Amino acid sequence: MINRRKFLRSTAATGLMLAAPGLAAPAIAQGKKIKLGYVSPQTGPLAGFAESDNYNIEAFLASSVGKNFEVIVKDSQSNPNRAADVAKELILSDEVNLMLVASTPETTNPVSGVCESEGIPVLSTVAPWQPWFIGQQANPRDPASWQPFEFAFHYFWGMEDIIAVYTAMWDQLQTNKSVGGLFPNDADGNAWGDPETGLKPGLAERGYALTNPGSFQNLSDDFSAQINAFKAANTDIITGVLIPPDFTTFWNQLRQQGMQPKAVTVAKALLFPQSVEALGEAGNNLSSEVWWTPNHPFSSSVTGQSSAELAADFTAKTGRPWTQPIGFVHSLFEVAADVMGRAEDPTDGEVVAEAIAATEMECVVGPIAWNGKGVPPFAAKNVCKTPLTGGQWRIKDDGGYDLVIVENGAAPEIPTGGTMEAL
Repeated sequence: MINRRKFLRSTAATGLMLAAPGLAAPAIAQGKKIKLGYVSPQTGPLAGFAESDNYNIEAFLASSVGKNFEVIVKDSQSNPNRAADVAKELILSDEVNLMLVASTPETTNPVSGVCESEGIPVLSTVAPWQPWFIGQQANPRDPASWQPFEFAFHYFWGMEDIIAVYTAMWDQLQTNKSVGGLFPNDADGNAWGDPETGLKPGLAERGYALTNPGSFQNLSDDFSAQINAFKAANTDIITGVLIPPDFTTFWNQLRQQGMQPKAVTVAKALLFPQSVEALGEAGNNLSSEVWWTPNHPFSSSVTGQSSAELAADFTAKTGRPWTQPIGFVHSLFEVAADVMGRAEDPTDGEVVAEAIAATEMECVVGPIAWNGKGVPPFAAKNVCKTPLTGGQWRIKDDGGYDLVIVENGAAPEIPTGGTMEAL
């Protein structure tokens, strides 16, 4: 089979035979803009992740480096099948030179998989690296069979970082170390709930016992089975990885049944202020992982803005409070600009992939380099880790919420604003 990369390489070779010696790469010689494809969940239950897309893309295109690029955006509609379909459109119809994708394995994995099969380089983020890397393997249960990717590159944190941050937060409280887990039947939930590679073994090493009542479908309306299992296990702590509507349903039902855990630390659903604000006072002291805030000591390599300036500018231009994905969506375009600025031929997928692998830069979410630091050998080629902290939502006098960092053991350069408080 001939994928797009092989076709383009063969036609490019033919074209070079007709070109005068010494000409630069075709896109540069003809004054064409470099095409970036971007896929994210702009609608559907994961839409909160894409709230800053328009802002970040407009800021990138308005920058001095942005004038060299065209960005073609596609909405995954929070659907993995749709994500794969639009990725194919971007590759085959729009003929993008580099793909960018963000926001949960339901988006990153299908897009990365299509790019790998088509020989198109892709930069991926905002999904723990294990669901991204292991979830795309032919046999996720057989580590001996796992293979690195040639064109897919990812940067974010991993399950080991979540375990370290969560337990460090819980260690600040007096609890019985009994933890209840909420894991839906999706890529994130299956990875987090996996008895061998998920949360359970790491929590056990730190003295915490995990009760997993089994997976459930997203957009469930009844969490009685999970709540009853947590009651039976006398859980003081509840964790998991849920979409926002499911956490709201669960939290309301848990409170109706009179259960009062000492800590609720949930990924995904508690990332966004609007999700917490919708809970009213019941959102106070709920906790989550924190991957980016205005207090992070990093700046944009494209606009020069500090994290604080980027967040403030977003709020000034949109009227919305800052959210964590702002920094990471912004960083995708930073890394893309850096990579394409170093690629000798931005139209050659193999050349671009080599440029990605050689990346060593600072951006608004921290240092980016696929140098294997902190990553197991099997994923070292394709995964770059970014810093992770932990935080709690604290209600303000005006009824809104602040996200306060309460744990930074693995990233001391990111300041804390308080300590963990029981619910």
